[in-house]
Amino acid sequence: MTSEYAVEADGLVKSFKKTQALRGVSFSLPRGKVLGVLGPNGAGKTTAVRILATLLRADGGRATVAGFDVARHPSEVRKRVGLTGQYASVDEELTGRENLLMIGALLNMRSSAAKARATELLDWFDLGDAADRNAKTYSGGMRRRLDLAASLTGHPEIVFLDEPTTGLDPAKREDMWDVVRAIVSRGTSVLLTTQYLEEADALADDIVVINHGQVIAHDTADNLKRVVGSQTLHVRPTVPDDADAVRAILAAVGTPGAGVDEARPGELSTPVPGDRALAEAVARLGVEKIAVTELSLRLPSLDEVFFTLTGERQKAPTTSDAEEVHS
Repeated sequence: MTSEYAVEADGLVKSFKKTQALRGVSFSLPRGKVLGVLGPNGAGKTTAVRILATLLRADGGRATVAGFDVARHPSEVRKRVGLTGQYASVDEELTGRENLLMIGALLNMRSSAAKARATELLDWFDLGDAADRNAKTYSGGMRRRLDLAASLTGHPEIVFLDEPTTGLDPAKREDMWDVVRAIVSRGTSVLLTTQYLEEADALADDIVVINHGQVIAHDTADNLKRVVGSQTLHVRPTVPDDADAVRAILAAVGTPGAGVDEARPGELSTPVPGDRALAEAVARLGVEKIAVTELSLRLPSLDEVFFTLTGERQKAPTTSDAEEVHS
C-alpha cells in the first residue's frame, strides 16, 4: 500500500453474528480526489466507513488511511480524518460556535487557534449570523453544515461523508455539493457514501458499487455508464408537426434496427453507434430546416447502470439503514 492513496481497503471482511456485512471489500481513494461508494441500504457502505474511521475492527483484510494501518495505528488515523455520519450529531443545547470550540478542545487545539478556526468555518459554511444561537434552532440543512464544519475543525487530510445529504431537500443537497467541491479544491480527499445516484455522478472522480457486502464495480461514472450500452441521441423539435421528419432523421443516423422512441412527451430518442451521429443529425436537421429546442447525446444514467449491475432499481434513501442496526 503506497502514499499515492489516501485510503486503501484490501479484502475487508466483517460479520455481525450471522450477518456477513462485508465479504472481501477492496477499493482505493487517490489523494485529493472524491471516491463515491454507492449501494442500497444494508449493502455494507457504513460498515466499511466505520472500519476505515477506526470505529469498528475488521474480522479480516487490511486497510490504510493516510498511510497508517487502521488496526495497528488507530490514533494516527484519527488525527488525520474527519467523519460526518448519516445524521447530524451536533449538541443541540450548545450554540454553533460552542459546538466547534468543543471539537477544538477535544482535538487539543490551543484556545486561540480553536476560536479562529471556529470563526473561519462558521463564515465558510454561511453560519456566521447563527453562530451564537443554540443548534436546536437550526434548520436541517444548517445542522448538516455545522456537522460537516465540525468534521473539518482539525484540518483533516481525509473526510468520510456517510450519506451527508440524507433527508435534505434538493436545494440544500446542492448547497452541500458545493461544500464538498470546496473541500476538495483545498486538497482534502473525500470518501462519500450515498444512495443518490446523481450525487455520485456530480461529485465523484471514481465510483465503487457495493451490493450484499461485495464490490461489484469500480470505475469512473462515464465508464460505468458504458456498461449499459450505447449513447442515446435526443431531439425535441420546436414545431410538434416536425416529429415525423425528426423520427426519420433519427432512424437514419441511429443504430440499425434500434428504433425511435418518445422518451418524454415531444422528445424523440434513439441509440446511436457513436459520436458522429450527433453531427449527422445536426446536418440533416439543417437541410430540412427543422428547428429544435433540445438536442443532446447522452450516456445511460447511473440508475440504469445500477439496475444492470444488480438487477434491481435503486430506491430513495429512508431514515433507517440495516447496516446501522448491526453496527
